[in-house]
Amino acid sequence: MPQFEVAHVREQGVDLIIIPLQSSFGSKSTSDQNQIAAELQLRSRSAGLRGTVVPVWDSGGGMRFLAPQGFHPFFRSISIDFVARNINRKLSW
Repeated sequence: MPQFEVAHVREQGVDLIIIPLQSSFGSKSTSDQNQIAAELQLRSRSAGLRGTVVPVWDSGGGMRFLAPQGFHPFFRSISIDFVARNINRKLSW
């Protein structure tokens, strides 16, 4: 059963579901990354979590993310440590 720790936060009035993934996520094709993000979004909604799912991962040179363009400044300003400190939910199915 897949299980993910989630940082469900509110930024600028918007709910974000930040899901840290393994660094190997960064090696996947854009299509695969988008497919995984879409499934996480669907599973989050099914679990009653509101907001936009944003996968994040440690690239070895800092945190990378898959987020809508409007959220890029926020995600560039945080780190994987920030995400870890804000883990407050678990998502599993």
